[in-house]
Amino acid sequence: MLQETTFKAAGRLEDHGAADAASYVLTVSCTTRRGIVAAISGFLATAGCNITDSSQFDDADTGRFFMRIRFRSEEGIGQEELDAAFAPIAGQMGIDYQLHNASRRMKVLLMVSRFGHCLNDLLYRWKIGALPIDIVGVVSNHFDYQKVVVNHDIPFHCIKVTKENKAEAEAQLLSIVEQTGTELVVLARYMQVLSDALCRKMSGRIINIHHSFLPSFKGANPYKQAYERGVKLIGATAHYVTSDLDEGPIIEQDIARITHAQSPDDYVSIGRDVESQVLARAIHAHIHHRIFINGNRTVVFPASPGSYASERMG
Repeated sequence: MLQETTFKAAGRLEDHGAADAASYVLTVSCTTRRGIVAAISGFLATAGCNITDSSQFDDADTGRFFMRIRFRSEEGIGQEELDAAFAPIAGQMGIDYQLHNASRRMKVLLMVSRFGHCLNDLLYRWKIGALPIDIVGVVSNHFDYQKVVVNHDIPFHCIKVTKENKAEAEAQLLSIVEQTGTELVVLARYMQVLSDALCRKMSGRIINIHHSFLPSFKGANPYKQAYERGVKLIGATAHYVTSDLDEGPIIEQDIARITHAQSPDDYVSIGRDVESQVLARAIHAHIHHRIFINGNRTVVFPASPGSYASERMG
């Protein structure tokens, strides 16, 4: 176990007070075994850290253990020093982990085609501070939302996509991702299929949103198809993008009830509202490091204190 003298030697144990303490999020996944929680909590206590929120899940089916801990470093220990000190413990116990500065905003690239409801919703939440991200740009294969994006002082990139130039267009997209330091790509109703190579390269870093009628109503006008079949529930699904179209690990879903008295246009309007809310909640979970990919599924921990209240998500 890490000794307290490790940190004393660095002269870091003076009392800075809780108000000045840096806040971090530690995410952990590993094979289930005894002593994991004790080792982590013991390390944090020794390092002069105070745990403010903790969630854990032991998956009996896969034998994997997942944990998310938010804590304050109340004795001035920095992220690099904490990381270096925890690495030997993680190695000894076979723990895969990441340590994040909770105050750092994730760099997000939005992509949209011709349906702008999700884009507009995300821009509004970002503008009022309800979605704490840095939007590094918006990419579209059309110019429909150029003015909206530019008016928010966000870079707009139009990349036309055809069968003939698909590889070139994707290379442009990757260039923007690299130049901006993009950490998450959000397909806010972007209607082009990404290549298998790009999906693999950015595995776990691309989120998509679509209606939840799949696989029943594929293709054009899914809401009209649902209306013609008398569907009574409209839903939306946000998931990570993989090479299997619309079949990546699901992050968030929701539904709205409808009745026989509502028209196909009502279906579309209600569906857009659900899509916008579900996508925003999925992004919120990702940027706060609450999601763990667990095979074809996800483990999604609830929002912790310090992030905005769940009722502000819809």
